[in-house]
Amino acid sequence: MKLIAMESELPGATAVQFQQHSRAEALRVWELYQAGIVRQVYFRADRPEAVLVLECADVAEAESALQTLPLVAAGLITFEIIPLAPYPGFARLFAAD
Repeated sequence: MKLIAMESELPGATAVQFQQHSRAEALRVWELYQAGIVRQVYFRADRPEAVLVLECADVAEAESALQTLPLVAAGLITFEIIPLAPYPGFARLFAAD
């Protein structure tokens, strides 16, 4: 299942706290990428928050994987997880009757 994980900074987080965990965070994201869980990583163009495309069995697996990120474990960020489904519109328009 494909999922999108949208980061949100938690209140009270400071730049210094983020800097303390930035290398470990990048390493963990890379490990999840190597494991085939994180498929794509982006930053939003309008603010410095990450957007991850994940491949997991379900939302619970995605939540478990994201909990291993140092910034999540430190209580600095959280993620909204959005499960995706294939777009059915083409079949409605073009499938044979």
